[in-house]
Amino acid sequence: MNCEFDITKLKFDENGLIPAVVTKADTNELLMLAYMNRESLEISLREEMTCFWSRSRKTLWRKGETSGNRQHIVRITADCDLDALQVVVRNDGPACHTGEESCFHNILAESDTLSEFTPEALMKLIKGRKTEKKEGSYTTYLFEKGIDKILKKVGEECTEVIIAGKAGDRAETIYEIADLTYHVMVLMTEMGIDINDIRAELASRHVIDKKIKQEKMV
Repeated sequence: MNCEFDITKLKFDENGLIPAVVTKADTNELLMLAYMNRESLEISLREEMTCFWSRSRKTLWRKGETSGNRQHIVRITADCDLDALQVVVRNDGPACHTGEESCFHNILAESDTLSEFTPEALMKLIKGRKTEKKEGSYTTYLFEKGIDKILKKVGEECTEVIIAGKAGDRAETIYEIADLTYHVMVLMTEMGIDINDIRAELASRHVIDKKIKQEKMV
């Protein structure tokens, strides 16, 4: 891992520790808070996987060494005061020992007027409608009708996107793309495809744009 920063400039506390906030690459989801000392930070940089200092056991702790839920480091950033770190990772499994994706899953309070939307949250809701069917739910209805109905809806929404785009109607195109995205996510759930599967496929494509060969003029 390329590290041009002088880690001796970091401000470790009186116990030689620095807090490390671990977030998920691509979604920036908060996964966990742990602590590093200089040795564990050096190991993390060298092995490109998170290694922390366990304050309870007083020993180095490589995340996932027993569970297999390792965290592959994408980037480490220090804050403006150089006394805290953000560690961006791609994780092999849940961050929390309870099996939850994030250690921060106990909601203390939530706004009644402000809501947070993520594609992952929508996908989780769609999956829930498949496993725990809800009466009157359109999503549950699609799953009950099966793959042919879902594919038909995807096709219809594709057509609606084309019509709106051809008309140059930006607002309508956004609306129809949202409809298409939702129905594609239902299809993904039906087929056992996760958002991370699509993300990985896109990330694997080094060349997205292909040069168009010009036709020879006669």
